[in-house]
Amino acid sequence: MAARLGYQNAKTETGYEQMEALLVFLALVVLAIPVTLVVLVIGQSGLRRRLEDAEREIKALRRGSVAAQTNVTPSTASQPVAPKPPAADPELAPAIPRDSGPTPEPRAQARTAPPPIVEASSPPPRAPSPIAQALSNLGPWLQQNWFYAVSAASLALAGIFLVQYGMENGLLPPRARVAAALAFGAALIGVGEFIRRRFGDDAGSATAYLPSVFSGAGIVTLFGAILSARMLYDLIGGGAAMGGMVIVALIAIVLGWMHGPLLVAVGVIGAYGAPVVLGNSNSDPSPLFGYFAVVAVLGLGVDTIRRWGWISALTLFLAYLMGLAIVLDGRGATAWTGQLYFATLALLAILIPARSFSPDHAGPPAMLGVLGRMTIGAKARGVHWPSFPTLMAFSSVAASCVILLILWKPGEAEIWLSVGLLTVLSVVLIGWSGRAPALQDAALLPALTLLLSIFAQAENRRISYTRFTQTYSENVEAVFPWVITILVGIGVAISFVAIWRSLRGGQFGVIWAVVAAVYAPAMAIVLEASWHPAKVIGPYPWALHAAALAVLMALFAERFARHDGAARLRVSFAVMSALSCMAFAFVIVLSSVALTVALAVTVVAAAALDRQWSLPPLGWFIAVGVVTLGYRLVVDPGLQYGAEGPLGGVLLAYGGTLVAFVAALWLLRPLARRTAQVMLDSAAWSTAGLLVSLLLLRWIESAVGRSYVDTHWSLGLNAAIWLGLALAQVQRTEGRTSALLDKIRWGLAGVFSVIGVSALAIALSDQNPLLIGGETSFVFGPVLVNTLAAAYALPALVLLLGAWRLVRIDHRLRVVLAAAGAALLAFWGFAVIRHFWQGGDEMRLTFGISQPEQYTYTIVLLIVGAGLFYQSLARRSAVIRKAGLVVIGLAVAKVFMIDISDLDGLTRVFSLLVLGLSLAALAWLNRWAQDRDRTAEGGTTGPPDLPAQE
Repeated sequence: MAARLGYQNAKTETGYEQMEALLVFLALVVLAIPVTLVVLVIGQSGLRRRLEDAEREIKALRRGSVAAQTNVTPSTASQPVAPKPPAADPELAPAIPRDSGPTPEPRAQARTAPPPIVEASSPPPRAPSPIAQALSNLGPWLQQNWFYAVSAASLALAGIFLVQYGMENGLLPPRARVAAALAFGAALIGVGEFIRRRFGDDAGSATAYLPSVFSGAGIVTLFGAILSARMLYDLIGGGAAMGGMVIVALIAIVLGWMHGPLLVAVGVIGAYGAPVVLGNSNSDPSPLFGYFAVVAVLGLGVDTIRRWGWISALTLFLAYLMGLAIVLDGRGATAWTGQLYFATLALLAILIPARSFSPDHAGPPAMLGVLGRMTIGAKARGVHWPSFPTLMAFSSVAASCVILLILWKPGEAEIWLSVGLLTVLSVVLIGWSGRAPALQDAALLPALTLLLSIFAQAENRRISYTRFTQTYSENVEAVFPWVITILVGIGVAISFVAIWRSLRGGQFGVIWAVVAAVYAPAMAIVLEASWHPAKVIGPYPWALHAAALAVLMALFAERFARHDGAARLRVSFAVMSALSCMAFAFVIVLSSVALTVALAVTVVAAAALDRQWSLPPLGWFIAVGVVTLGYRLVVDPGLQYGAEGPLGGVLLAYGGTLVAFVAALWLLRPLARRTAQVMLDSAAWSTAGLLVSLLLLRWIESAVGRSYVDTHWSLGLNAAIWLGLALAQVQRTEGRTSALLDKIRWGLAGVFSVIGVSALAIALSDQNPLLIGGETSFVFGPVLVNTLAAAYALPALVLLLGAWRLVRIDHRLRVVLAAAGAALLAFWGFAVIRHFWQGGDEMRLTFGISQPEQYTYTIVLLIVGAGLFYQSLARRSAVIRKAGLVVIGLAVAKVFMIDISDLDGLTRVFSLLVLGLSLAALAWLNRWAQDRDRTAEGGTTGPPDLPAQE
């Protein structure tokens, strides 16, 4: 057994020896690849040089021949010239005959020469995008020179594996391993420099790119040696390691300037890949962020001098990729150092290409440029892509913001670090945007990300949010939580920087004025929507924050007014923000009714400020205020509060809003504010309709003593409300249909109309007192002032009022509204007459029609027809005259078809008598009207006198 075990151990040792021999052989093969490549290239350099010399001589001979053919006088320009051998080359002379015959005369040749052809000049090619240009340069180069990249990777891996192999096998002490790696890297750089100085490194030389291959591999080896000395063997401290990497980076910058982009690319890729190869350490990987930052400075620093473009893109891509890999590893203090690293990358991507601490990126901003380039006809208009540094800066800032937002933060300190970094980025980028117009949109990214981060803390129940919400849950005497105040203060700080940027002027001064007026209130709104501070610190302390923001916006308005003079656009933004902050404070502390009244007061205040200081943009605030108040009156607390709430509160909410709309409309009367005036006018009419309808509903229910839901009067009042709201939306469109806002208003009008017409249809069918019986069909109230008026007369008046006031809409729609209103009003008149004769409990038609009721219908038809006929004479309206004749015709038809058969006795006699006298009088008036019209057409002024009585 012992012999067998000894045999197995010997066999195992033999296997290990064979494996080591195989590894050594593979290492020699890997090292032999670049060496063999160098030998072959240098060995063939002489042959290549001779071939190039021969090609140059052939090209020189061809150029000399062409010059001899074209060097003629203008008079003989079109004459063919026989080819002549060059004087310096006698060997070519026998190939050309000595006597080539007579030469044609120049004039004859000139006469037969074809006219010259003028080629149309082609338009200059359009420049491709910076990213497409970089990819188009990199792809073909890799296709032709991929073996250089493989050679550089082999040499770099050889240096790194040298350290790793020594560590795994214990061949050398740690210091000797690092020293061997440093020596190997220095040797590779030396070989590269020797080849560059001896044979050259330009694209036309035989040793092109070889110096970059060796020097790049040497740079990677030096980075790997320093990294292993710090993280594998702990031979040097963090400061020494950083100093060494900085020195290597400076060496790489100098070599990159001399060798070209290949060396830098090899160095950058190898430097970022070295920690992956040396990934045996279990220590904290946080120091790698500093190492990666130095490599990023290396790549961006070389590229900012040589302007290759794709080197910077490659550097940033690998920097973010490797940084994310470390963060996802999750060991050590990566949450702290990772956030600092990604924020630093965004700053490096801006500052290093600009070569200044104050960037000056020119051209269009990234988002505006890309969107403008994607529009139809952008190439024809000459719209250019944003510059490559602009795109790179925007992409880097966007990537850093996204990572800072989604990066896992285990504790409250890491969360506040993220908030602080986003704040710093916002302030710094807004300050830089003054001299760099192309960074305007990039400066907004950190500020917007900060708002999302605050919202996400509440949505994800992070520790910062939970500690705030639980402040007083265990100890009611706990210290006041200042986290909300601090966050609002951060928003105020960013607004201050934005107003400073706006006051500096420039193309985007107005945009930054909007940011200054909006950002701090937006921070407060985000906190209100997600953190609900009033539930923790109380409504009044939280409302004080909003009031302080209103004061701040008033100060902004004063600064803009002092700076802008007569130009009031930026002042208007600040004033609107101040009014909005006041409204926000009202929302926090006031009840529903008081809030509605307070919002109405802000609308009046906006109108007064506009009239006093001429601030046209305040019309936007008035429009938003009208919509908000309409929402509160109809939805929240809405119609239910109007029908069931206290009468005093209803009068204050609806009546106060109505008074505010009328007052604002009166204040804007001398100003040209068409949109605001139309909004206020329609809102005033619709609010008045709401108030009247709700008061009628409450009065009817109080008189009846019960509250009914589905009755003819409740349905009619609802129809009046929704039809009034629909007509208000139609009035605001002013007949337009092209704009998006107009389409939305037409859509809302359609929805409101469907609701109103549906309610009215039910009131005319299922709940019609003429068709059904029961308690809900009973008509309450005296004649004319009863539930029939609420059910049918009020909706009819709404439709007729709309037909009268909507003068800017299509005439056909007005006719439809007028016809529907008139028909509904006629139905109401019929129901009123029946209620007069039958009473409220016998309204159904099944009870029959009495003779007095039948006779009353005839009299009413004649009176209405006569009234219309008179109005046609007074207004000289042919349409009204035709309407009157139609009504009179209906009366005549009723008398002869219904009254003669249904009436009896003196009632029938009086019916025919009244009809005859009425028709005679109307015929006499019609004849007089015709004579008047003929006299007016003949030129006589004024109508003729009525016929004198004998």
